[in-house]
Amino acid sequence: MKKINLKNYIVLFISTAIATFAIYLDNNIYNASFDQYIYSLIKVSGMNGTKVVSVVLIILYGFLLFSLLSAIFILPTINFGRKVSINIKKNKENREVVILPIRNIKRYSRILLALSIIYLGIIVGFFDYAFNGLRESDLFENSYVVPDTVDIKFPEEKQNLIYIFMESTEMTNVSKDNGGVFDISITPNLEELALNNINFSNTNLLGGALESYGTSWTVAAMIAQTAGIPLKVKLNDISSSDSTSFSNIKVLGDILKDNGYDNYLLMGSDANFGGRKVYFESHNYFVSDYHTAIKEGKIDSDYHEWWGYEDSKLFEYAKDYLMKIANNDKPFNFTMLTADTHFTDGYLDKNCSTVFSIPYANSFYCSDSMVAEFIAWIQEQDFYKNTTIIISGDHPTMQDNFYDIDSTYKRTIYNAFINSRVIPVNNKNRIFTTMDMFPTTLGALGVTIDGDRLGLGTNLFSSKKTIPEEMGIDEFNKELKSNSSYYYKYIRR
Repeated sequence: MKKINLKNYIVLFISTAIATFAIYLDNNIYNASFDQYIYSLIKVSGMNGTKVVSVVLIILYGFLLFSLLSAIFILPTINFGRKVSINIKKNKENREVVILPIRNIKRYSRILLALSIIYLGIIVGFFDYAFNGLRESDLFENSYVVPDTVDIKFPEEKQNLIYIFMESTEMTNVSKDNGGVFDISITPNLEELALNNINFSNTNLLGGALESYGTSWTVAAMIAQTAGIPLKVKLNDISSSDSTSFSNIKVLGDILKDNGYDNYLLMGSDANFGGRKVYFESHNYFVSDYHTAIKEGKIDSDYHEWWGYEDSKLFEYAKDYLMKIANNDKPFNFTMLTADTHFTDGYLDKNCSTVFSIPYANSFYCSDSMVAEFIAWIQEQDFYKNTTIIISGDHPTMQDNFYDIDSTYKRTIYNAFINSRVIPVNNKNRIFTTMDMFPTTLGALGVTIDGDRLGLGTNLFSSKKTIPEEMGIDEFNKELKSNSSYYYKYIRR
């Protein structure tokens, strides 16, 4: 009897696990880049443990099911002592064509391992990452505007800023009549806010920012909108303790601080996740997160819901903060980050109703009602008259199976500017990304920017074309993907 080599079967199982993991990513994660996967490996502290366990269990279940089916139906049918072939007729002669040149399980297992690794590499974008890394881009040398070198002038009466990052919120969620994909909007209040205020759109209807490389996960999106740059990551960062704080460049918080503002960031999750706390504290923000709420006695030490505490509490805490800081003599920048609409399927607050048959749609609908109530509350306060409110999605949702749309539809990131100090020259049919939010935010406060550019962003209130409008969004993304020695030497050190 032929001796069974256990190592070969271990390789088979590993191959199956890798293939299962790749299938899971392919069917559940939308448009994630290899940079994002690398960064997620570096910055895992503060991650939602419940969702991590769920993902692991799904992958484990798929792995076991795939392995069981392979053991029952595939392996017994293979004669590992000979080639697997078929006979075909050509010119009236029978010919044997080898379709699987495997003579033993050792070779079969290693071929399967190689194929599964290649498949995973394709799914996570490794080969695209490696290929583009061979190209050197001059985008940053030619187009990056160093904020320190720009003449930035604030109005004599400074405007307060409330900036709300809405997790995974797209303009895709509004009704078809106004530019979305749903017969009935799953974010009707955000739709009305965009219609009745300033919305920068890529069409004649409601629209928003196109996704750009290096900005498609939360910390990268927040950096893009406050610094006008993508978050580019190298492979050797996996073993690095680099915090990517970007402490050597000036960003929104620094500019506001230099002009007398106090900066605040409020979130219900652990700010350490993704290095968000280090980035914002490095740029003059006071950061309040899940752990801060425990220290302040707002929640018990053993309280944990979703990513920390839910958005219904976030908006109530925001009201408390705003009532305190609005009484200070200094202008303020109060920034928030929601979390209930994070994939997968979001979180439905216990006080919210089930309106749609799809769980994720209910999360968006519930979040929409919360932010609308919060905006209405702000507008009743005395400080509102000299306060600009900006609502922006951070990035498109990563839940790949949520939208049933064809490839011709352009998914865009939500934006609405309420009580802006200025009116845009043109807010329709613009081609822009979330990096343009950096100078545009200052523009909304009535700030004049010499040249109307900061970082890679353009002030959308001006008549100046954005970089994607000048070079095309596809070419812009191609350059962002490419290696940039300038970026790593002068921007991210």
